[in-house]
Amino acid sequence: MIFAPSHFTAVLIFALFASVVFGVTQRSTTKAMVRYGIYCFAMFVAAVMAASWLMYFIRR
Repeated sequence: MIFAPSHFTAVLIFALFASVVFGVTQRSTTKAMVRYGIYCFAMFVAAVMAASWLMYFIRR
């Protein structure tokens, strides 16, 4: 069995793990950790979407 994610899936997995690490290391309370982790995940995904559209228009 081989796990071969697409580029987008790989970015989402990275964003998930990075957001968890950022939330745990940057905030002190559990509620703040969760909120910051969700915020970081949303920013990662938004940045990837924006970069992918930018690359699409540059290529055209």
